Amino acid sequence: MTGPLDGIRVVEMASWMFIPSAGSVLADWGADVLKIEPPDGGDPQRGLITSGLVPGGPGGVNFMIEQPNRSKRSLAINIANPDGHEAFMKLIETADVFLTNYLPPIRRKLKVDTDDIRARNPNIVIARGSGQGPQGPDAEKGGYDGASFWARGGLGAVFPPDEDGWPAGKASPAFGDVMGGLGVAGAIAAALVKRERTGEGCVVDVSLLATALWQISPLVVASKLFGMTSLPRGDRRMSPNPGVGVYRTKDDRFISLILLQSDKHWDDFAARLDRPILVDDERFAHSSARAQNGPECIDVIDEAFAERTLDEWKERLADFDGVWTPFQTLDELYSDPQVIANGYLPSMTHGSGDEVQLVASPAQFDEQPVEIERAPELGEHTELVLNEIGIGWDEITAMKESGAIL
Repeated sequence: MTGPLDGIRVVEMASWMFIPSAGSVLADWGADVLKIEPPDGGDPQRGLITSGLVPGGPGGVNFMIEQPNRSKRSLAINIANPDGHEAFMKLIETADVFLTNYLPPIRRKLKVDTDDIRARNPNIVIARGSGQGPQGPDAEKGGYDGASFWARGGLGAVFPPDEDGWPAGKASPAFGDVMGGLGVAGAIAAALVKRERTGEGCVVDVSLLATALWQISPLVVASKLFGMTSLPRGDRRMSPNPGVGVYRTKDDRFISLILLQSDKHWDDFAARLDRPILVDDERFAHSSARAQNGPECIDVIDEAFAERTLDEWKERLADFDGVWTPFQTLDELYSDPQVIANGYLPSMTHGSGDEVQLVASPAQFDEQPVEIERAPELGEHTELVLNEIGIGWDEITAMKESGAIL
């Protein structure tokens, strides 16, 4: 099976999660993604210990490398070495996209900045990921998900602080990185369309800060209009629509109920809850009345949901036309019939021989699930790819001896 970007070559010089996750999306879409890594250790995420989970753990799977780097080819090239730099530039000559998150001072030092790349490939698409964007006083400063996206970008203001007033630190590892990476991949696809139509490449910039503002854009706009500094915690019992909210089951699980057009589903909903009062009592019989009597209505619904377990509610609401869903645990995602049917957790064979499931990027084309391969070992494809672009084996051997490549 081929993807929509089959035949597109991407040269990725990037580390950690943000921009490599963009490369993984492009690889999911069929592009040939060449990951350029320094021979001395490669992408530093190869050795990262995060969230108490140690890379090389069960089965030897470094999930923080596998997820954003699956289906790529790795070349270990010392760009600071003249021969390594020239080999890199020969790769650039064959590429459609140059993808990087190296900071501007490093790009200038290594002579891989925009003008250097364009001198060897005038029509290439150049995509740059940054913490704060390409302009302004902090344009050349680094940034990570927890800083540029979560803290500076306002995400911490939309989650309630703890009881001592401390802000929520993060939602999950690489929360902003993977969203930003998806935005980068989409922007690259648009730039490739422009090049196809005009013959001109362009420079694409996506920052973690911009991604954060986009992620919470309704609240950013509302904050200025209504003088908000953060999202108020609020009282769930004061909802004007009791058909929209979160309810607790008998076994302390939770259900998200989204009845935006609540009158459309209300009689059936009341019957499934065994609460005829929700229909017979004029306080609850239609949406405008429920808006005036929200706390009392929510109390009735709370009482009903608390009488049955989540499994019982799954059976009772299975054919209910209104939108509802349980809050799933991470391990339950693997058994979700929709996740399975749509191939959202495809498998690959890890270097250890074990089958490992990773998360597919969300877009599908012609209803075909994403297919993935394992992430490459450091420098696994260096010699093969260099030979593909016309560098002879004698020269490759000399480059290895000089330290230009691994």
